[in-house]
Amino acid sequence: DPQEGYKTLAEQQVVYIHPSSCLFQKQPDWIIYHELVFTTKEYMREVLAIEPKWLVELAPRFFKVSDPNQLSRRKRKEKIVPLFDRYAQDQNAWRLSKRRG
Repeated sequence: DPQEGYKTLAEQQVVYIHPSSCLFQKQPDWIIYHELVFTTKEYMREVLAIEPKWLVELAPRFFKVSDPNQLSRRKRKEKIVPLFDRYAQDQNAWRLSKRRG
């Protein structure tokens, strides 16, 4: 539902896919975006749909598989935890969002 939006993993901020995006009506479960634009809402632009397991495989410095003992059965397979690059100048330079639910 486009009205629900997404929450960023880092700040738990509610954000929405921009109406001009081709993903606006599709509302994928997991996305990465490049920038936020504030108009009437906080909109994500340049959005890409992803599979959460890609983050663990392609960015292991930032993401790892969560401890399955701390998760419900439903979330054990795909839950990820953001890690921070301790060598980066700005720890908030990246943003990742998951659909609210």
